[in-house]
Parts: sequence; structure tokens; C-alpha cells
Amino acid sequence: MMDLHSLSQFLVVARLEHLSRAAEELRVAQPSLSRTIARLEAELGVPLFDRSGRLRLNDTGKIFRHHVERALGELDAGRRAVADATSQGLGTVRLASETFLTLTGPLAVYKRAHPAAEVELHWSPADDMARRLRAQEVDLCLASQPIHADGLEARPLFREAVGVGTPLGHPLAGRRSVSIDELADEPFVTARKGHWLRRLLDRLFAARGLTPRIVCESDEHSAIADLISAGLGIGLVPALALRSSTRAPAAWVDVEDPDCFRTVTLYWGADSHLSTAAELMRTTITDWNWPTGPAAERG
Repeated sequence: MMDLHSLSQFLVVARLEHLSRAAEELRVAQPSLSRTIARLEAELGVPLFDRSGRLRLNDTGKIFRHHVERALGELDAGRRAVADATSQGLGTVRLASETFLTLTGPLAVYKRAHPAAEVELHWSPADDMARRLRAQEVDLCLASQPIHADGLEARPLFREAVGVGTPLGHPLAGRRSVSIDELADEPFVTARKGHWLRRLLDRLFAARGLTPRIVCESDEHSAIADLISAGLGIGLVPALALRSSTRAPAAWVDVEDPDCFRTVTLYWGADSHLSTAAELMRTTITDWNWPTGPAAERG
């Protein structure tokens, strides 16, 4: 008989596609986890993973994972809905983003207006956002690259140019604009693969048959501007960063390419129950006056 514990363990194995790492994350013995997966497969009458070489979730497993995510997500949503209905507060909002630098303004306004609301912030790559929304692990996701998935609602927030940040004194620092070809031999400081900044860099160079010369991949995306300012290299920097009060001293140069931009979009599950706190956060973010910074005033 399937139980919630076994289904939760299956989702971890399905996500990692690695038994020992899943067992470590779940803090269970690997043989015990293997037996749990084997029992699920026996009950379903089909294998959920391909085991030739590396463990891989097969097509049947992907179908099952989708339904398990929805089922467990609905149970969690039910618990939260009951908690919201019986509490005197606004509940909790769980917000995921690739970077929180974009959100500092709206978050500050939200907390001042709704101090009783609980806010949970989760870093998440865009590739994992659709799964997390469907599983109702988070309520809202802010992405700087498109999420192509069914069952999501989206609200585009703003589109902005992405330029090149250079150290002060760099030969490009005094330029008004620069082409991708001129950047071919420059050392780049950027994010790891999967992040929107890295995908944009790779895409711009690949369109010209080039590969960027990357000297630093940073997991700390807020540190990229500091590393550029320190002289380690140049890097793509969104225009929004220019308005940051904490931005490092560096020059910003336009890129001569119409595709050098990002579109920031807010996503949520089409059928998800949102707490009052989450609904208020969605309103705060969508009403924010992104070109200038302060929140838009209602008429």
C-alpha cells in the first residue's frame, strides 16, 4: 500500500536520479530506500527508473512523478488552507527567484505594509520552478527567462536592457556601446550554467559561432558586480543593477545586439490556493513601478 512517506522519498530519488545522494538527503540507509522504490514499482506493476548504467527516471516514472507532485502538493495546500482559515494572521508566502536583488524594493514595501505576514524566500533555478509550483512547494516564482510549462499563470513585469559591466579604467569603460565580436577575447565573470545571465551570455556568443572566455563562475550572483569592479574580468549586468544603492564602482556599456535583454515574469500555479499573504505579495510585485522603483499608487 502506497504511503505518503514512500511517495515523498520517490520524489527525491526522481529529482536527483541517484540513490546514494537521495539517501543522504533523506538521511536514510540506501538499501532501505532501494526497497521503498522497489515496492512502489511492484505495486504499480512497472519500473519507474531505467537502471542500465546511471539511474534515470523513465517515461512512466515521469508520468507518475507528475501525479505524485500534484497529490502531495494538494495535501500540503489543504493543510495551509486550514491553517489560514483558523489563524488570525495573514499566513505565509513562499517566493522563489533566481536572484533577490531584483526584489529588494517590493519586499521592503511589503514587509512595512504587512509586518504580520510570514515571508519565505527560496533560491531556485528557472528549470526547477515549474515543478516547485506544481508541487506547491512555493507560491510565486520570479524568473528572468521563460518557463514553458502547462498549468501556470504568468504576469510579465518588465523588460530591460542587459549591458556589459567593466572595471573603471578598462579600455571599454569609456565606450557608449560594444559589439559581441569585440568581446570575444575578453575574460568574463558570470553565473553558473542554468542561470539566466549565463544562458544569455552563451546564446549571444553561440549566435556568432563564438565561445565566451570565462574566468570565474559565481554561485553568489550578487558578488558578480564586485568581482568585475575588482578587475577580474567583465560581465553582463542588467540595467536594474545600476539603480542599486550598493552597486560596486564599475562602468556599464550598451551591447550592440537586439537580443541582449531580459524579460522578468512572475509565475504562479493556475489552480493553486494562495494564502492571503501570497495574494498580497502578488499584488505588491505586479503593482510595483519597475522602471522607477517606488510602488505604483492606486487611483
